[in-house]
Amino acid sequence: MHESPSGKKLAIIAYLTFIGMLIAIFKNKDDKNAFTTWHIKNMFGLIILLFIAVSLQDYAIGFYIYVTTVILWCYSIIMAATYKQKAIPVLSDKFQEWFTFLD
Repeated sequence: MHESPSGKKLAIIAYLTFIGMLIAIFKNKDDKNAFTTWHIKNMFGLIILLFIAVSLQDYAIGFYIYVTTVILWCYSIIMAATYKQKAIPVLSDKFQEWFTFLD
């Protein structure tokens, strides 16, 4: 049976709602994995984008931010599932820089 690469399962779990991200954060504290940490930071940024979209839902821009966030989330979970660390243009680099407290 083929065993998944280290950290892949937790990286995928991180993208499964806010609770999944919290589970991945706490499980990753024991055995630090750079791949998992990278995806946790990415998801944390996407959740913040989602909160911004919800707070702006009365305006058209809120809808566009929401749709963009969902598309970026789909892209990111596919990258985690295929064990790739391909970044969301501009955003992933900023997420990695800003959310160092998740290391």
